[in-house]
Amino acid sequence: MQRDSRISFVVLTYNEEKHIARCINSLLPFAKEIWVIDSFSTDRTIEIAEGLGAKTVKHPFENQAQQFNWAIRNCEIAGDWIWRVDADECISEECGRKVTEAIATCDEDINGIYVNKAIVFQGYKLKHGGWYPAPQIKVIRKGYGESENKVMDEHLIITSGRTIYVDGDQTDENLNDLTWWTDKHNKYASREAVNMLMMQYEMDADAEGVEAKLFGNDAERKRWLKVRYARMPLFLRPFLYFLVRYIVKLGFLDGKLGFIWYVLQGFWYRFLVDAKIYEMKRDFGFDENKLKAYLNGLCQTSR
Repeated sequence: MQRDSRISFVVLTYNEEKHIARCINSLLPFAKEIWVIDSFSTDRTIEIAEGLGAKTVKHPFENQAQQFNWAIRNCEIAGDWIWRVDADECISEECGRKVTEAIATCDEDINGIYVNKAIVFQGYKLKHGGWYPAPQIKVIRKGYGESENKVMDEHLIITSGRTIYVDGDQTDENLNDLTWWTDKHNKYASREAVNMLMMQYEMDADAEGVEAKLFGNDAERKRWLKVRYARMPLFLRPFLYFLVRYIVKLGFLDGKLGFIWYVLQGFWYRFLVDAKIYEMKRDFGFDENKLKAYLNGLCQTSR
C-alpha cells in the first residue's frame, strides 16, 4: 500500500508580503499543511499566509538554524516528512511531484532528500559558476533530521539512515532591489565573519553536521572547501574566490547580470566579510585569546 506522501512545509518569515503568496501557492498542491514561523512581521505577511490556509506561529528570531529547529520541536507537525522552504523561494511543479513520488516509494531507511537549489538574480537564472544545480537536503523525515547549529551557511542534516537525490528545482528568487540586497548582505557579512572565525579557530565542532569531505556530496565538498578558505590570508581569498567562480567555473557565461552577481556575491560580499574580521581582530588588539573568549561568549548566548 502506498504511504501518505503529503508533506508538512516549514517557512520562516519576516516582512515577506512580497513573496509569501508565490511561495505558498507553489507548495499547496503537495502540502498536508504549511507552517509559517514568523519573527513578528510588521507587514501583511501573516494575513496573506493565513488567507491561503497556512498555520502561523510567531517566535523571536535568533538565526535560521535555531528558528527551524524550534519549529520542528514545538509545532504539532502532522506530516511524516518536513520540507523547509524560505519565503522568497518556490518549488517547481516537477520538483514537488518527483519528491512526493519518491516519498511514496522510498525504502524505510531513507530519511533525507536532496533537491536542486536554483538562484534567480534580477530575473536571470544562474547556470554556471558552481551555483547550479547545487543539490541540498531540503526534505527530512520527521524525527530523523534537523538544521545543523551554525550562525550562517547552515544545512539540514539527517541523524541516521540514507539520503536520495531528486532532480527538481527549489528556486530562490528575491524580488527586492539591490539596495535591499546589499543591506541584507551587510548584515549577513557580520554573521559570516563570526562563522569564519569559529571555523578558523576550530571552535564550531559542536555545530558541525555536514562533514567536510573533498570527495563527498555537494554540501560536504563545499564545507571542505570553506574550511580551507577560512585558513587562507584575509583579503587575498575574495580575489581567488571570484576568479574560481567567474573564470574557472565559467561564470562569465552567465552574461551581464551574471557579472553583477559574481562581483557582488563572489567578491564584494566576501571582501566585506574579511574587512569585518579584520575589524574584530583589531578591536581585540590582535589578541587571539581575547577574541576566542568573545566568540565563545557569543556561542553561549545563542544556545
